[in-house]
Amino acid sequence: MFFKEEFIDSLKADPVAGTIQMVDLVGEVTSASPDWDDNQYDVLVEAYALVIEMLYANILPLASVRTPPSLSSGGTADCGLIWGYLVDIQKACQIEMSNLKVSSLRSRFRTKLGSCFVYEFSQGDLDRVQHLINELRDQISKTKVLEQEHQQRLLHRLEKLQAEMHKKVSDLDRYWGLVGDAGVILAKLGNDAKPLVDRIREIVDIVWRTQSRAEELPSGTRLPSLEDNRHEIAEEV
Repeated sequence: MFFKEEFIDSLKADPVAGTIQMVDLVGEVTSASPDWDDNQYDVLVEAYALVIEMLYANILPLASVRTPPSLSSGGTADCGLIWGYLVDIQKACQIEMSNLKVSSLRSRFRTKLGSCFVYEFSQGDLDRVQHLINELRDQISKTKVLEQEHQQRLLHRLEKLQAEMHKKVSDLDRYWGLVGDAGVILAKLGNDAKPLVDRIREIVDIVWRTQSRAEELPSGTRLPSLEDNRHEIAEEV
């Protein structure tokens, strides 16, 4: 196998950047040349299969990509088709990464330059939310119950939320949107939703703690709309 287990595992944490790196690695090995040999074919097919599986499992959150080309010859004649497809996927990932970067920078500059009220996470809370979002992305990618469109929407939402996370933020709207997501997931998955809802609840608890501190509420003030019973999340949405 050309791609090691460690590299494949790393794709879950940052699928967009990882896919860009993967295509670069394939290009270095194959030299992107029309004079393909069997070894280059094996590398290209492995990358082709990996990308398709990432898209099928909704691990790679791209707004739109073209349909994978059908392989016909079963040999090196397919290499050009595969390489062209991988290049298209890489370009889509680069666009996605650029959009996320611009969105993240705008959020930071809006907070720095404006006179708007800001909320500030502790470093420990920020790290914990990042970890919880990674776990959510992994679990959502693995579930077989949610429709692919819903999975894609949730993964894209989590990716944007993660990209815009900073210690100081001008609003918490994206975080509070997770409450609605929890209600929908709970309605669709029932008891199977508990691992997802538990993590969303912990993120919401951290957000509430951050907001109540900024608003100078008494220490330990609970969020009124969320009770200990997880199923009441759906009733509140």
